[in-house]
Order: sequence, then structure tokens, then C-alpha cells
Amino acid sequence: MIVVPLGTASATPTSIRHLPSVALWREGSVFLFDCGENSQMCMLQAGLKRSKIDSIFITHFDVDHYSGLMGLISTLQLQRREKELNLIGPKGIKKFVEWNLGFSGIEISFDLNFVEVNDDVEEIRVLNTDDYYVEARPLKHKKFCLGYRFQEKDKPGKVDAAKAEQYGITDDEQFKALKAGNNLTLEDGTVIESYEIVGHPRPGDSFAYVTDTEYCPNAVKLAMNTNILYHEATFGNQLADKAKETGHSTAADAARVATEAQTKLLVIGHFSARYTNLHLLLKEAREGFYPTWLAHELRPIFTDPSHERGIIEPKVELIDITKKKPHSGGGNYRGGRPSGRRSGGGRHGGHRSGSKNFRPRKSQDGDPSGNMGRYGTSNQDNRGDRYRQSDGSSYRSNSRGNRDYNNSDRNSRYNDSKPNKSITPRTGYDDFNRF
Repeated sequence: MIVVPLGTASATPTSIRHLPSVALWREGSVFLFDCGENSQMCMLQAGLKRSKIDSIFITHFDVDHYSGLMGLISTLQLQRREKELNLIGPKGIKKFVEWNLGFSGIEISFDLNFVEVNDDVEEIRVLNTDDYYVEARPLKHKKFCLGYRFQEKDKPGKVDAAKAEQYGITDDEQFKALKAGNNLTLEDGTVIESYEIVGHPRPGDSFAYVTDTEYCPNAVKLAMNTNILYHEATFGNQLADKAKETGHSTAADAARVATEAQTKLLVIGHFSARYTNLHLLLKEAREGFYPTWLAHELRPIFTDPSHERGIIEPKVELIDITKKKPHSGGGNYRGGRPSGRRSGGGRHGGHRSGSKNFRPRKSQDGDPSGNMGRYGTSNQDNRGDRYRQSDGSSYRSNSRGNRDYNNSDRNSRYNDSKPNKSITPRTGYDDFNRF
């Protein structure tokens, strides 16, 4: 499973934060949790196909959490979608969608499967398949609000191929029967117990989406032993009274839920627009629970990095250009982009036209361009490139991770023959070795 935050703002968008929405990718299908304004555009920017959406889960009827829903449905109709779409939310979601379709005169070509949840339920499975289920529980907000848990069902254990060969088991149907827990009778009458060939079941991955709520027991139940918990952190500790007044959580509340639920990773989002330095919220959350990450829009979070990296790659980079360091028109500054046009070499090599005294910098391997790549590090000082964060402060890239940033990798990914695919900057606060 891959989790991609699409919108991390609360109530009102900012120049670089969109209204609430989180996408969950699993084996080619996309599950959308909330659908704030501009969610479908954020999907495109994140490298997710809207045609792959399987289900949409709405938490509640605050406008910021569903304002992008009708636009998305209209787009799916224009794309001539045929597969049915699951729409899950509090009671009233069906009336809202059907009224808007009728008002707009839109006749959709695909089926809408509505699942409405009444406000008197304690727990309900709103989606249930052979491979996974989605559980919903009411949270503690000023209006009826649902939290969701996406849970993969346990996977069959690994087959002991050597032992199966000893018994002469080679047919695929036989393996399927054993993996399903059924015993197998061979032609000579020998009965093979399933546990003799198949190991113990492997637990499935899980994800919890908890937003717009004060601390409550149901939040802990949804998040229990999850791989990833996405929890709102609308306010910091200094505004705890404001959080209680509006039915929201602080960063410390999110950490409390993560601690009691023993989740593996806490990701905080749904930030109030008053916070420009989100690392203040991150620090408060990490005082109560580690590991905690900030949700960065468009940047994927992996449950199995060794197999999932590269499946989803952001198409754009969200940068607040008002926070960039001022610079002169003719100079080149660290973290910025040189002015003037390049010629004779595009991105790598060549020189800037209009600069008479330009002298290319030499790299250690003798490349006159001196280009070390956007995310690379110099062999001479190993200091790493400097980036600009969304809050205006700067940080250096962390070279302790497992990703390979050698020259051959940079040249293969960022040469003239391939389009540039910027990746959202990463912070030194994140532990990339785990997810």
C-alpha cells in the first residue's frame, strides 16, 4: 500500500496546501479519503490516475472535505468511465450527489454504489472484499464525523516448495487449495494437511484515516496496530482550548492516539492556515510519539519501500516562491536557479547566453559543467544540496538513507532525453529507512 497526501490544509487552502484529501494506492486501485476542492488536480500532480479510483470515503459534511466531489464525478463521466464507483459517507451523501447531478443535467454512464452510515452506529464495515475490508467508526466532532480503517486480510503463508515436491504436488489448483487452508488428498489416498506445506498466515497491511475529531476511544480503535496512521494535527499545544472548542486535535492528541494504538508510523496533517512553520507541530507530536512525519502533499509514503518505490512518482514540486532568498538577476545562489538562457547543452553542459564572464565550475570527475544533479552530493565535501522548505527555513538533504544518489543514477534520471520529474523536497526529520 502507498499513501499519498493530496491536501493537508484545514478549512481554508493556502498557496501550497490544498483542502483535505488522502489517496491510498493498492495493487493498481486508488481509494480516496475525503475529496476537498482541487483533489482531482492534485491526483494528476501526484502521478495517480483518476480512472483507477475504486472508492471514495467522505468523513463528514464540512464543505472543505467534500467540495471537490462533484467535479471529480463529472470528470469521470467525461472520461467515459464504465466501472462502478463506491461512494461511502454519512447519511445524506446520496441525496447530495443525486441532487447535484440532476441540477447540472449530468447523466453518468457508470453506476454509483452508495453506502450511507447512520449517526447511531458504533462500528460498521462499509466495504468488504475477499482481500480487504474498510471499517468506519464515529469520531468526536461538532457534527457527525466518521474515521476509517483500511485493513488487508491476512495473506496465506509461504509454500514449502521442497516439501511439496516430495509429495508430488505440482498442480496450481492443488497449491490454491492448500493456501486456502484445505487439506489435499493425493491419488494414492495420502492426505496432506495444509499446515504441512503452507506456513503461518501473514498479517495484511493497514491504514487509518482519522481527522476532524477530539481525542476519543474510537480513534484509538481505528488505529490499533496499523502500519500507517494519518491523524489530524490542526493546532499546537498553545491552542488546545481552540482545538476543544472547534472539535479538533492538537499534535499532542495525535501522538496520544498513536501511542495507545501502537501504530508503526504516525503522519500528521490537516494543518491550520495560521501555521507557516509546520515543524513546530512535528516537534510537539514527536515529544509524545516517534516515528512521526509531516504529511507533505504529493509525496508518497510506502509500507514496503523495497517493492513500491518508483510505482508512484510526483509530476510537480510544490514550492512557496515567496519564501525564496532574494538574489541578483545575474548571479547564481545556492538553492536557486541561475538566470539567463542556457544553450548548447540544455540541462547538463553548455553555458548561459548573455553572460560574458561566465566560467563553468569543474566537478571532481572533470565535467566542465560542474553539474552535480538536483539531489546529488559533491564528492569533495559531501554537504548535499540546500533546499527551500514550505515554511521558509532551509535544510540540507540527508545522505543517511538507502537511496542511491551517485552520478550514474543522476545522469540516467536527469538527462536531456528524459522529461524532468521534480520530486517534493524531503526533510531531515524523516526516517526514510522504515517507510
